[in-house]
Amino acid sequence: MSYFKSKKNWIFDMDGTLTIANHDFQAIKQELNIPLDMDILTSLSKLSKEEAEKKHNQLNQIELKIAKTTVPSPGSFELLQKIKSENYQLGILTRNSFGNSIETLKAAKLIEFFQDDFIFCRERAIPKPNPEGIFRLMDLWKANPIDTVMIGDYIYDLDAGRGAGVDTIYIDPTGTFPFKNSATHCVRELGEILNL
Repeated sequence: MSYFKSKKNWIFDMDGTLTIANHDFQAIKQELNIPLDMDILTSLSKLSKEEAEKKHNQLNQIELKIAKTTVPSPGSFELLQKIKSENYQLGILTRNSFGNSIETLKAAKLIEFFQDDFIFCRERAIPKPNPEGIFRLMDLWKANPIDTVMIGDYIYDLDAGRGAGVDTIYIDPTGTFPFKNSATHCVRELGEILNL
């Protein structure tokens, strides 16, 4: 049995996985005036409630601009179509906001593949690398970790998958795979998953 056939529940990171990465995180940190050596959501979680709210609104605006120019990554449409045709489950786990996730999927023309309830973003689950979003999706689907896979382009995606006890597929178009030790499989583009 092919690897693809052995998995019934597919959870994707969004930016840089389903879509071509176009976030310049260092530039965003500079615009938000937060430390460059810490991830954005961790930085914001350390601010006062009032300040954090202000910065979150600013971040949403920055990300919305990026969302509107999103393009799908190579092979994403074909892979999602194949998963859908098998009646497998499809979900998203992103550190983005829900509103911007919807805008991103619309711009990339991938929105038709995802049910709103299966899009877990920073308002709906503790952000990755915490595996909470994966556990919540598996609960919704009555899914087993052995039949579930998490696909992403960064260590947080792979750590979340490992924390939930599911396989991880690491996508890196450059083929350098700096986090390969945390992945079950490595691919340069999503289409390769069908041939694993």
